[in-house]
Amino acid sequence: MTEWNPYLVAWLTGLLGGVHCVGMCGGIVAATALQGGQRPALLLGYNLGRVSSYVLAGALAGLAGSAALLSQHLLPVQQGLYLLAQVMLILLGLYLAGLNQSVLWVERGGAVLWRRVQPMLSRFLPVTTPGRAIAAGALWGWLPCGLVYSVLILALAQGHAVQGALLMGVFGLGTLPNLLTMGWMAQRLQRLARQVWVRRVAGLSVMAMGCFGLWLQFVKV
Repeated sequence: MTEWNPYLVAWLTGLLGGVHCVGMCGGIVAATALQGGQRPALLLGYNLGRVSSYVLAGALAGLAGSAALLSQHLLPVQQGLYLLAQVMLILLGLYLAGLNQSVLWVERGGAVLWRRVQPMLSRFLPVTTPGRAIAAGALWGWLPCGLVYSVLILALAQGHAVQGALLMGVFGLGTLPNLLTMGWMAQRLQRLARQVWVRRVAGLSVMAMGCFGLWLQFVKV
């Protein structure tokens, strides 16, 4: 099966999906950025916690995928997951570009878990120490997010806990430039992320990755 390098896809999705990250995580990042002289440590702590949650989720997804992929006879399952991941990227790209809202149904599924996690988050707010920042980031990482869920399907298709964890870690690294910049340029970056042309370029780029992934699968280059 010819396909994208999943780690490259994960990193690019995190990077290009930054306009969504600014909207979803911008509030807590901006609040973290206002904590005086500890700002760099708080920002790094928050993002360390957030990416750690992605790594854990990736490991769980990869582990779940391994149960379905132990047998070579179930290769169609892996192919199906790969195709689903590409479709999710296309829907995500359309959503980021402001052209379609279909991907939001995936976020509704994660709302059940978030209702249990959200009350714990308030214990670490305001974020005033690196330890509280790590804890807040680790909890915020479970916020329902179509961007994260799209990449989790790729992690599921890896069929291995370590590979799933690594893939989500790479995705998390892809989101860092936007969210670290958000910490120092909160208002300016939020204004930029709201620009229609920025959302269009980012969204259509993500959609193009999904389309190219489907093309690779069916054309077999």
